[in-house]
Amino acid sequence: MPKLNPRLSIGESDPELLRKLAMVKRCCFLVVSGIAVLTLLGWYLPVLGKFLPNGWRLMTAETALGMLLSAFSLEFSENRYSLRIRRMSRLLAVLAALLGMAILGEYAFHIAAGLERVFPFDPNSTSPWPDRPSPQTASGLALLGITIALIRVRGRIAVRIADLVTICLGLLVLVLASGEVFGAMQIFGLSAVTRTSPQTLLSFVLLTIAAFLRRAERGVFSIFLGRGIASGIARILGPVILILPFLREIARQRMVRSQIFSEHYATAILASLGAAVSFVFLMFLVWYIKGMEAEINDLSLRDELTGLYNLRGFKILADQALRLAQRSQVPFSVLFVDLDNLKQINDIHGHGVGSAALSETAELLRETFRETDVLGRVGGDEFAVAGRFSGPAVPIAVQRLRRASAERNSSAGHEVALSFSIGQVTSTPAEHESLDALLAKADKSMYEDKRRKKSGLA
Repeated sequence: MPKLNPRLSIGESDPELLRKLAMVKRCCFLVVSGIAVLTLLGWYLPVLGKFLPNGWRLMTAETALGMLLSAFSLEFSENRYSLRIRRMSRLLAVLAALLGMAILGEYAFHIAAGLERVFPFDPNSTSPWPDRPSPQTASGLALLGITIALIRVRGRIAVRIADLVTICLGLLVLVLASGEVFGAMQIFGLSAVTRTSPQTLLSFVLLTIAAFLRRAERGVFSIFLGRGIASGIARILGPVILILPFLREIARQRMVRSQIFSEHYATAILASLGAAVSFVFLMFLVWYIKGMEAEINDLSLRDELTGLYNLRGFKILADQALRLAQRSQVPFSVLFVDLDNLKQINDIHGHGVGSAALSETAELLRETFRETDVLGRVGGDEFAVAGRFSGPAVPIAVQRLRRASAERNSSAGHEVALSFSIGQVTSTPAEHESLDALLAKADKSMYEDKRRKKSGLA
């Protein structure tokens, strides 16, 4: 389960996640640009084409150019580049979109845009259109170019339009990928010879992932990069929800074709499995949210520096312990511990050493007292301990704490010595005092101990 960092707002993007995603985007750019450059060189330099793998001609030169324009447009849209380069990235995206639209216009209006004069084609191809990409490829180039051109838009309406175009692009790529997986080669009613080539499909998938990650930096997709509970759930369940329908369809086809089950029973089995998987996801979701709620609640009750309870957490738990002690008719004690000279430590040695002293004080308290006792940092240099101590047991616990601090001070490697002013109070079952009253008495006792130490009587 992802850990919450209380220093960052839940609405902010996770910096560590952004760093990892930047590496993913860079890898997508390198792979796609490499495929596109090799394909273009193969078309324009036939000698080089002989060394390329078989089937490389399935990606046309127009498609390779569109992929190259889109890849560089995505790369140059990053904030690390200058404003001039980022503007050039939008121009490259527009050119990629216009290329796709020009190819679609040739199909729709049965006209020649003159692209065959610029780009080479395979004269031995069996496709009815050997000099142009398939319509689905052209549609993908157009949507990809528009998506990249709108990546940096601002304004509520413009952002919503950009999100909608990104969704359309993702839907088209899902159709192409699932069509390849299911063997549905006649997409949009075209023959198998006009199918999307594997390298084109791979480029589309990688560029769509990169574009989605760029869009996730703003707009509706930003929920995937956040640090809250919703973002964590979206990152976990999002990919699973996308994959499950395809796995179900593959399983149904396999079951029907195997003739082991009739179509009726295949549907019943898969529906039952779908219900079981949905229930498992529901249980996981409930468990995840419950764990995050517990972590958030713990963060609200804990002191970040020492790991002890803060004032609010101490009062809640100590009050519960006091009520149980009164109900059980047993004594209850409160100790108030003040770290001496914290201001001088901060002024002389720096706040880093002062923070270390507070952390070491918390560790001494944890080592000295029982796990059932309630330990808290209730002020800047003030700590409190509450638990079921009898009157004679409290001085023994105080002596253990002083002995532990003396052993710590005598060991090497410490810049400052730790000393404490300690106040204590014990409540009998018959007194029924409140926790605030006990804290006030322990605080007063602590200041009396501090005055005795300053006067040299302690």
